[in-house]
Amino acid sequence: MVSKYARGSVRPMTRWGTEVMHHVNQPVTDFGPELQSLIADMFSTMDAAEGVGLAANQVGVDLQVFIFDCPDKDGVRHEGVVCNPVVELPEGKDRRLDEGDEGCLSLPGVFTKCVRPDFATVSGVDEHGEPVSYEGTGLLARCFQHETDHTQGTVFGDRLSRKYRKRLYAEAEELAEDYPDDWPITPMVEHEDEEVSAT
Repeated sequence: MVSKYARGSVRPMTRWGTEVMHHVNQPVTDFGPELQSLIADMFSTMDAAEGVGLAANQVGVDLQVFIFDCPDKDGVRHEGVVCNPVVELPEGKDRRLDEGDEGCLSLPGVFTKCVRPDFATVSGVDEHGEPVSYEGTGLLARCFQHETDHTQGTVFGDRLSRKYRKRLYAEAEELAEDYPDDWPITPMVEHEDEEVSAT
């Protein structure tokens, strides 16, 4: 699938613990050239990091916007931009949970199980301020929830038990030296004797 979105410059990934990652970000109100440039850079950064979604605060920008290029449960790729996102999740008998692994580009290299509904709808406006709404299943549903969480200052570690969160941080600490401070501008360190997977 050829992307319809322009690419820009790769920016360094902002890590968990940075203040912009842990507060509600500012709503998008200006849909001019600065936002378009940010979105192009976000797509390039997500590509370089081999991710499926990225929020603006992950490149240090305090705005409620995320991008995605992510497959659904049937393997069909979907891409888009959502500003000021709101997620709706099934309730009652329609609610089914997915106990799949989750990772975050802002805590690179580590994954753990994070229970989320297996279907999600996200709505907001696109990069031009026009209303948009997307439905997602499987990984795409997880992506919508994960990225909308970012715009609200929530990282998926906040949704884990203390035990699993502590383990996740310990694993990330072990891998930290493989990810330079300006990653993914500078690529991660590859080790010949081990297989490394990235999101």
